[in-house]
Amino acid sequence: QVLLVESGGGLVHSGQSLRLSCAGSGLGGMAWFRQAPGEERMFVAGISRGGETTQYGRSMEGRFTISRDNAKNLVYLQMNSLRPEDTAIYYCAARTYPTSTIYPIDYAYWGRGTQVTVSS
Repeated sequence: QVLLVESGGGLVHSGQSLRLSCAGSGLGGMAWFRQAPGEERMFVAGISRGGETTQYGRSMEGRFTISRDNAKNLVYLQMNSLRPEDTAIYYCAARTYPTSTIYPIDYAYWGRGTQVTVSS
């Protein structure tokens, strides 16, 4: 059983930053997705097992940075210049394959999510 635990969410003002963390071990490609009320789950960022390859969603590149520390079994999402439209529950996801993808169906393991709220 793979357990993923997210942390680091909270309430910030527009333009501020947050860093999310996801704890999990023995995993391959990992990603962050987010879901706002009434919307579908959206790809935010992904990273390969070794950390050499990253992917970003369309509106996140340049503001968000995904990284991982395999020695600590942690994946991070640094979010800068946050906007009200970034408000959502952010989920950590993992798969056994070494690469990440943008599709939720490709991930077998999910955390319970952490709420990020950005006020204007």
